[in-house]
Amino acid sequence: MTSFPRSTDRPAEGAPPVTAPGAAQAHALVESGLGAVVMLDGAGLVRLLNEAARILFPLLREAEPLNRPRVPGWLADAQDGLLPEARGVVGARQMTARRLALPDGYGAWLLDDVTRELVWQRRWQEERERAEFLARASARLLTSLNWRKSVQAAAELASERMADAAVVVAGTGARRMWFTSAVDGRVTEERVLGEDVAEVPGLADALAGFPPLPARWLDPELAPGWLVPDGFGPLGSVLVTPMPGNGVPAGALVLLRRTRTPVFNEDEEVFARVFAARAGAAVSAAALYAEKAETTAVLQRSLLPPVLRRSSGLDLAATYRASRATDLIGGDFYDVHPGTDPGDETFLVLGDVCGKGAKAAVLTGKIRNTLSALRHLESDHGRLLGLLNSTLLEDTDSRFATMVLAGATPLAHGEVALRLTAAGHPRPLVVRADGTIEEIPTGGTLIGALPTITTRTCRTVLRAGDICLLYSDGVTEARGGPDGREMLGDDRLRAALSECARMPVEAVIERVESLTTQWLGTREHDDIALLGIAAPRGTHLSMVNGTGRGRFTG
Repeated sequence: MTSFPRSTDRPAEGAPPVTAPGAAQAHALVESGLGAVVMLDGAGLVRLLNEAARILFPLLREAEPLNRPRVPGWLADAQDGLLPEARGVVGARQMTARRLALPDGYGAWLLDDVTRELVWQRRWQEERERAEFLARASARLLTSLNWRKSVQAAAELASERMADAAVVVAGTGARRMWFTSAVDGRVTEERVLGEDVAEVPGLADALAGFPPLPARWLDPELAPGWLVPDGFGPLGSVLVTPMPGNGVPAGALVLLRRTRTPVFNEDEEVFARVFAARAGAAVSAAALYAEKAETTAVLQRSLLPPVLRRSSGLDLAATYRASRATDLIGGDFYDVHPGTDPGDETFLVLGDVCGKGAKAAVLTGKIRNTLSALRHLESDHGRLLGLLNSTLLEDTDSRFATMVLAGATPLAHGEVALRLTAAGHPRPLVVRADGTIEEIPTGGTLIGALPTITTRTCRTVLRAGDICLLYSDGVTEARGGPDGREMLGDDRLRAALSECARMPVEAVIERVESLTTQWLGTREHDDIALLGIAAPRGTHLSMVNGTGRGRFTG
């Protein structure tokens, strides 16, 4: 630092007399610790510059005022206004200036180069904003497992934060590519891509999962017209990056900027790759979910209870309710296999597999398929159940099951002959036309638990107005009531059925289902299955001069 002028120093010719600062002023400047120091007297003339200040302001001389063009305007204005501090640019450097008051009217400007500090602050702020964006983007990308919505979200988010427009190209799983473009955070186009992806430099490689090319290598003039949204304007820069998925590429992200927007730098390219990885994970998860959902739906359709079709010799009704509201299938099941000719016996079964959910549903499907095949080979219920029992025992993973078989044969005068065989299952109940409840005394052992089973087949006849109810223990063992722990039980079921005399079989099934639902409330429950068999109802006069199927009137 240049030495302070002494009181005996003579001023330059034409300059006002100098009053030198004392030791206190010198000490203050030396202890300030800043690089560049400019000291002025009370008249605003420069009286001292250290070497750093001379380098910073090469036009500034002692005994001259601190004004333009010797110093930048921001510092000259701060001196004129006697501001305590100021901030501005000197060349390519960001500077801060702090004014220090000294005795005898003297003052000093202490200047510091804060370029690096501001750069780091700016970068820290950018990283913070990027982290916040990624957190928000991840939350939005994961809000839906719908594949199309995930692709839309990726395009919208990218065009909102990283570019003027964004395009997501992703495979649909049918050897087709899906094209989604967005501008300023809004989707502008969605379609199956019919153009060749090779027309976009780097896009084919990105879709194959290869590392992206730097944006500076991609010439925007080579971008085909179909890639750029309508009305976008001149294209300034293009960035193509892969969207990695679950082991295979989920697609590719293309970012577009207009000519008036700065081109992509290296930091932005890295940021784009990070975002693309998150977007790819979300799109891949949605695609996997869609694939599994489709597979599950196909399997569930094959396991769903059959749709009952009206028969000329029988009235049938059924309902099924899985233990979990989100499941369509479970451990309870029923099946109906009509005979070939109208007068043939109809084979019916209602069963309950041990357990709930998917594992129980798998065994349910196996039992239904096995019975469907065996009934053509064996008509005797006891022998048929014995064959099924042997089949289940061969599978070490199988669980046991209970069931009741029914053979319904239409007779003359609208009656129906029934063969009923229960195997470890609640006995069928017959609601007679006069309201009497009759329990069919059939019985037998569980299926799939013991090497040998025992069964008992009973026969009965349904006349006009009679209904036979097959049900699973999910009805009688439903826990609810005032304390939520009491089972519905056989007595309540029979009491409800006694009120259903001469009602259509559909109404009886609805009545039992409603009773069970009300008893359960919102509590957990086992699978519930109901199957009703009735003789055909008689006819009655319709409202408009005719006859039709309706409640039997006697």
